[in-house]
Amino acid sequence: MAAFKAGIIGCGGRGRAHARGYKASPDVEIVACSDPVENARDAFAEQFEVPNTYESYEEMLEKESLDFVSVCTWIALHRDMVVAAANSGIKAIHSEKPMAPTWGDAKALYQACVDNDVVITFCHQRRFGAQFIKAKQLANEGAIGELRRLEGSCSNLLDWGTHWFDMFLFYNNDEPVDWVIGQIDVAEERLVFGTQVETSGLSWFRWKNGVEGLLTTGGVSLNGFANRLIGTQGIIDVGGGAPVRLLRAGADDWETPDLSDIPKGDDTVLSVLDLVDSVKTGREPELSGRKAIQGAELIFATYESSRCRAKITLPLTVDDSALLTMVADGEIG
Repeated sequence: MAAFKAGIIGCGGRGRAHARGYKASPDVEIVACSDPVENARDAFAEQFEVPNTYESYEEMLEKESLDFVSVCTWIALHRDMVVAAANSGIKAIHSEKPMAPTWGDAKALYQACVDNDVVITFCHQRRFGAQFIKAKQLANEGAIGELRRLEGSCSNLLDWGTHWFDMFLFYNNDEPVDWVIGQIDVAEERLVFGTQVETSGLSWFRWKNGVEGLLTTGGVSLNGFANRLIGTQGIIDVGGGAPVRLLRAGADDWETPDLSDIPKGDDTVLSVLDLVDSVKTGREPELSGRKAIQGAELIFATYESSRCRAKITLPLTVDDSALLTMVADGEIG
């Protein structure tokens, strides 16, 4: 018999991805799932042989004796679901990203887990991707000298940008950030999982160790590459034509590093297995809430910088989303 019992909130695509992770662990049995859509929860239960289904996640949390809960729902639902799960006597939560639609919500759901001694992780699963691990290894080994700058581009700061902020933190060993300055524009209504995002923007920030980051969003592109790491002696590009490429100072051409030494698998499955192992061993999981909340702060600090037209020194002291407030007040959009 498995040592732990898991329940899934949200039986869509991401719920199924989390379920595959639990199924890959001999230590966990998925005993329940919840979704207000009957067809979704019934299909999920059939696919993963889940014995108990619920329309209400509150009922599932009350009736089931769970150890793990996955929250795989739209952004605005995360706070209530995570807080309810944290208060239900479980051991750990694996939530989809981004954390929440406002900074206050992100802090509140994280604090609920701290107060209840519940381990929480957020599915920034790219920390388990071979190309990202290799880029970090190369940078940490000094292949490009001293790391100076991290760059990326994507569609928006909240839903996609949360991944790149997290990867920047990953490359720089989760060092604390000093300040953020940014600008956003909302040219039209653009909802991602029910939450408004900017149509274009940029976030420039500096860590306390002197490394800087730049993330641009909207109609922008880093020449097809997902991330760029710039050092005093070279450049590492992640994505694009090769998973990773390296240009050393003085070299005539790019190198393509070998990734065969990096264990590979489904990144979301690996994220779930890492959480399960962390509960068993007592170590901090790779995708811990402590790390995720640093990335969330960068998102909301960028919004606040745009509202204030000023550099924001962390910690961020407002609880709303400046983007959502400005849209609601007619100041932007």
